[in-house]
Amino acid sequence: MTEKFVIGLVGSPFGLKGFVKVHPCSGEIAHLLELETATVKKDGKERILKIEESAPSPQIALIRFEGIDSPEKAKTLNGAQLLAGRDQAAPLGEGEFYIEDLKGLPVSAENGEVIGHITDIIEGGGGDLVEIKLLSGELKLAPFRKEFFSIINPDNKKIVLQNLWILE
Repeated sequence: MTEKFVIGLVGSPFGLKGFVKVHPCSGEIAHLLELETATVKKDGKERILKIEESAPSPQIALIRFEGIDSPEKAKTLNGAQLLAGRDQAAPLGEGEFYIEDLKGLPVSAENGEVIGHITDIIEGGGGDLVEIKLLSGELKLAPFRKEFFSIINPDNKKIVLQNLWILE
């Protein structure tokens, strides 16, 4: 299972003190406001930054990192990913799971035959889509809904697609 998650995306500077807008990947900001440090990844490089101050704002968190004390310095973080360990990620509710834990898992038909592997979950206009790399190497998308997936259990590495016609 994945131990590091992207929990937010750093956006533009906010104000004059070096705050940045952080857009949560989960839609929740409470866990972002509790962070004392964060791993920031930009251009393939990771660094751990101490958080000096954070504040909620509608649908985003405002965060000021140590050493980032101006809009110009804050702008250098624009586009960065905020990474966190499993213990710092948004808590899971009943029946929820982290998308990163689904990547690479085999997808089976109802009869147990493996048809491919999950490569990604993509946000679509009508809901999330599962990208499946079939055994043939072809990539297919399927709506990520219970009507199509009868079993989604990343702990047991079991994903069952009950309606194979959706891949046609």
